[in-house]
Amino acid sequence: MKTNIQALLGAALLTALSAPALAQHASGQQHPVAAAALAAPKFDAKGIARTETVRSKFDAAREAIQVRVDFAPGAAFPKHSHPGVEIAYVLNGTIDYELNGKTVRLQAGESIYIPAGTVHSARNAGAGITSELATYVVERNKPIVILDH
Repeated sequence: MKTNIQALLGAALLTALSAPALAQHASGQQHPVAAAALAAPKFDAKGIARTETVRSKFDAAREAIQVRVDFAPGAAFPKHSHPGVEIAYVLNGTIDYELNGKTVRLQAGESIYIPAGTVHSARNAGAGITSELATYVVERNKPIVILDH
């Protein structure tokens, strides 16, 4: 299992690092998904911007989805879960994740594994915009994010 997680995290990191190269086709045209990931974030009313960069069939029941999540200063994503695992890699800034009654602070270059169904939240703990690359392997045809009520 650890090898599968390491392979998935490696693929997520490779995608993040190669995004500028992927943003342009051989024809000179920007790839729309990669270009969107590189654009300035469009924050919602809560200061969160989610930009999907990849969605692909993983196996017969699941899909792999990658999302760049940008947090405005002071913004937080409320308690929620996912119908599958999440691996979040902090691209820049500092994020406080709360899960299982504990707070975990991650800086740029660090990552966290969140098991399927685990209720958690995330908050920008820095003064500037903070960004993460969230990679999910989730059940198909279910919402990616399930808010905890």
